[in-house]
Amino acid sequence: MTYDERYDAYLKRFHAALDSACERYLPADSRVSEAARYSLLAGGKRVRAVLVMASCDMLGGELDAAADFACAVEMLHCFSLIHDDLPCMDNDDYRRGKPSCHKAYDEATALLAGDALLTEAFEVIANAPASDKARVNAARQLAMGGGNRGMIFGQELDITHEGKQLNEETLRLIHKNKTGALINAAVQMGVSAADGSARDASLLERYAFGLGMVFQIVDDVLDVVSTSAELGKPIGSDAENGKTTFATLYGPEGAMELAKQMNETICAELRAEYGPKADFLVELAQRLLVRRS
Repeated sequence: MTYDERYDAYLKRFHAALDSACERYLPADSRVSEAARYSLLAGGKRVRAVLVMASCDMLGGELDAAADFACAVEMLHCFSLIHDDLPCMDNDDYRRGKPSCHKAYDEATALLAGDALLTEAFEVIANAPASDKARVNAARQLAMGGGNRGMIFGQELDITHEGKQLNEETLRLIHKNKTGALINAAVQMGVSAADGSARDASLLERYAFGLGMVFQIVDDVLDVVSTSAELGKPIGSDAENGKTTFATLYGPEGAMELAKQMNETICAELRAEYGPKADFLVELAQRLLVRRS
């Protein structure tokens, strides 16, 4: 299959699992569940879900468990987006081209919708068609990536340093946690679904954190050079909130050059270890580098 065909195949399998998860864990008679579905099913690139599936596939694993693990990652990611958009955080009115959850519903409902998605993500893992070992490892990886030693810690650092002039070291620490940790969790959950080795986990961890940093650098640049129509959310919010970004440190062109160098390194390492089996993950990284939304 071509890259696009494989991406679509992963998405098809993921969306089937996601529809089932919504029916089971987000009942239609609940306004909170309705709000959770509103945000969860609003689209997006589903990069984290695809990373779960592709990592598992590259290592020769079965995709049934990976599809459920992918649902859990997307549910937790969506929780973070709902909460990020709240007035007490980034105060954004739009997400993925639609009104943010708290604008479409209200702040209290949005807060609870995010809480519901966070909680149900772990029930999805607990009921996934996988071994006990795989489910425990997947739950551990998602908790580490999304919790107070990962994404939430990154968000805490981001808030703490808002309005301050940062150096690259601090900026990398923020985004290693805020963005990279959940991307790594997705990749590691794919390793768990495939019953991969410790070596696989270590090699893919380097890829995941590098990919996360590149993803964030591109985000920073797009916040400066893109449009609201392209991104599906407001642009210029980083500048409005007084945030130091890779784009403010190095300028858009310098930041993109840094991202390109990082991308070349992680792709070369993956190819050296896995050969043609790594082709999809390599192309995924290359496409994320040049994305416009």
